[in-house]
Amino acid sequence: MKVNNAEFIISAVRPDQYPEDGLPEIALAGRSNVGKSSMTNRLINRKNLARTSATPGKTQHLNYYLINEMLYFVDFPGYGYAKVSKSQREAWGKMIERYLLEREPLKLVILVIDLRHAPSKDDIMMYDWLKYYDCNICVVATKADKIPRSKWDKHIKVVKTDLGFVPEDDFVLFSSETGLGKDELWSIIERHAFAPDEDELEEEEMESLSANEQDSDNHHEREEDDIPSQ
Repeated sequence: MKVNNAEFIISAVRPDQYPEDGLPEIALAGRSNVGKSSMTNRLINRKNLARTSATPGKTQHLNYYLINEMLYFVDFPGYGYAKVSKSQREAWGKMIERYLLEREPLKLVILVIDLRHAPSKDDIMMYDWLKYYDCNICVVATKADKIPRSKWDKHIKVVKTDLGFVPEDDFVLFSSETGLGKDELWSIIERHAFAPDEDELEEEEMESLSANEQDSDNHHEREEDDIPSQ
């Protein structure tokens, strides 16, 4: 996708603060300092729309970014930072759980993992959590430029094995520095964001069946008209 417009909309903590326009939402999850903001800025060709911070755990809300007036990126708070209080972590957990469970416009969750390291316990817990809630998941292994290309396969295997990665989910090797994986990730985002939902598919199927039945009835009527009278 060519991004012509991207803007920060709101930092939300409650459902009544979420946008109500029904546009598809792509959630971004990952531990603090994993590179979510850098990945987002690379995707939208901006240097500082998604705010990078030297203070891990600073993001405490669901940050909404409107992309091309067509979809939202929803940036989750970074998890796994020790200096965040237990009560704050619990509050974030409840906020995210409610969002995952109830947010109808949510189409895909991008789980960002640092390719250089084995997934943390929090990474594994988040992936399991997303599977539990039956979310569409794309695991993005970022910072690929930080390790030699010859070691990529080895590190990818570690990430997938430790997560218990399911092949039906998407996986992208990414670098915010070089742009590696950018086009592939956009393709996945668009596929999920703009795919017809189950109600639309069911309606299309019913319309198709109705049309086929009508064609069949018309065919039988023509056959009867062609039978010569005795």
